[in-house]
Amino acid sequence: MFNSNLHLHVNLINHKKLEVTPTRDGFGRGLVEAGKRDNTIVALTADLAESTRVEWFKNEFPDRFIEVGVAEQNLVTVASGMASLGKIPFVTSYATFSPGRNWEQIRTTTAINNQPVKIIGCHAGLTVGPDGATHQALEDIAIMRVLPNMTVIVPCDSNQAYLATLALASYNHPAYLRLGRSGVPTITSPETEFTIGKSQMIYEHPHAQVTIIACGGMVHTALVSALELETMGIYVDVINMHTIKPIDSQAIINAVKKTGAIVTAEEHQIIGGLGSSVSEVVSSKYPAPIEFIGVRDTFGQSGTPEQLMNHYGLTQQSIIDAVERVITRK
Repeated sequence: MFNSNLHLHVNLINHKKLEVTPTRDGFGRGLVEAGKRDNTIVALTADLAESTRVEWFKNEFPDRFIEVGVAEQNLVTVASGMASLGKIPFVTSYATFSPGRNWEQIRTTTAINNQPVKIIGCHAGLTVGPDGATHQALEDIAIMRVLPNMTVIVPCDSNQAYLATLALASYNHPAYLRLGRSGVPTITSPETEFTIGKSQMIYEHPHAQVTIIACGGMVHTALVSALELETMGIYVDVINMHTIKPIDSQAIINAVKKTGAIVTAEEHQIIGGLGSSVSEVVSSKYPAPIEFIGVRDTFGQSGTPEQLMNHYGLTQQSIIDAVERVITRK
């Protein structure tokens, strides 16, 4: 059953009526609200103000906005300097460029110095669609979570992106917020609590046989899968692991002790992403079988978001198949 304590969206049971909104829109709204609350917040972008929704902040606070042009390495270095002088910078670009192009500057100027720069990677994952492999960041979670001092967040919908942005505005450490281009169903509400590092049990069954742990837009896919599995007589729990680092280790341990099997689902390479993070906890604390849904050591390609998700197996049916497989391994 759905977790009533989370104040999820009123249309969640009838998921076909859910509003579909990009997570980048939630970030845009959140940054404007954060800017109203704190005048030390500044925003910088590398020629992508409209696409990353930082233009909304620019329109409200033009004197606190900096356009660096197509210069992603400069983007982060300038932001780190501003952070050292007391500002709270949010820097935006496509995830394939930031952190993809400027990872060394993030490591050297932000992470090593523990500066509270917030790196916003938009248009991440396969659902960038026709832009193709060069613009489909599928490795960004991996390269960011490996950095000491870095926090990594992947919100499940627009409302959660809004709340995550507000949380990051008062978070005195470097952080990476991963956002998408395409709309995803809104499963949370403005009243759904968000805490960095604390996952959410979205769907729970007293006799669950498997726990599905998902992040980003795959959380909704996991929920739809859970409802379909229930009609088949298979019961699962669903966890929204919105914070990849620091990961909620205790929630993972509790889950595997209860169900004895895990399926992870992410719009990212299975190497180095959510699945790897979960398996690191499980293998060291409470070994159990795991199945992974994600991109399998390959690059993306051009296509519609739906075509790409189907081609790479990031679907409801793929999750159902993985649940059935992992049960046989218990």
